[in-house]
Amino acid sequence: MRYRYFPGCTLKGQAKNMENTTMAAAHALGIELVELDQWQCCGAVYPLYEDELISLLSPVRTLAAAEGEPLVSLCAACHHVLKRAQELMQRNEDARHKVTDYLEVDYKGEGRVLHFLEVLRDDLGFDKLKEMIKKPLEGRKIAAYYGCLLLRPSKVMQFDDPENPTIMEDLIKALGAEVVKSPYRTECCGAYLSVSEEAVARDTVSKIINSAREAGAEALITACPLCRYNLENCVDQDGKEPVKVYYFSELLAEAMGLQFDQLMSKALERRRGKNGNQQ
Repeated sequence: MRYRYFPGCTLKGQAKNMENTTMAAAHALGIELVELDQWQCCGAVYPLYEDELISLLSPVRTLAAAEGEPLVSLCAACHHVLKRAQELMQRNEDARHKVTDYLEVDYKGEGRVLHFLEVLRDDLGFDKLKEMIKKPLEGRKIAAYYGCLLLRPSKVMQFDDPENPTIMEDLIKALGAEVVKSPYRTECCGAYLSVSEEAVARDTVSKIINSAREAGAEALITACPLCRYNLENCVDQDGKEPVKVYYFSELLAEAMGLQFDQLMSKALERRRGKNGNQQ
């Protein structure tokens, strides 16, 4: 299975372990993720008004660069921006002509825009994944934290049921862990309010963490670097047993028996291969 891959900015820095663990797991699963050449930031936030076309230049350039091949991302925010930009290009002919004419690209909204979790569920299949697990996470009690960007707006994202999603819980089951459901798993973490209104974000995150702890979870998994940052840094544990926060790919790699040195080796191989292709 071959896909074009858009990493986004954060996965080359603060969230690089999300990329490293995903790439190692993908390789072991027979999934080829081919990084786009000369990619740039997705824009980070989808524009709230459709006439803000300048904000669409970056995601549409990325979508066009995939050349009709399935395009995969890992960051929930990147996926959100790319998916919504594609939907707008399909729906709004005037906006499409203005953006593509400026960029000098031929893009009409074609191609599949996927999150890696969708690849695991829809293309590989969780039953197949379960067969390839070498070190099941037996005895671990894990809760999923979706946040908002993967699920909403649901008619555009078409990722899962926005009120009762199951994709992350199904992944947890495939990895051999016990699923813990938390009532705040689809609530916003506060996003960028952690910068401008820290107290508001701290209160929101406290509810998410405490509800997961009370439900019996020892850890949360997420697909969003900003969510992970907020969940780890905007709450005071008050001396209670901490709830660990992981990228979903970290537990995937762990359950597949991939060691840290193997992950780093794969990351080095990718960098060498990319540099070689550029020569």
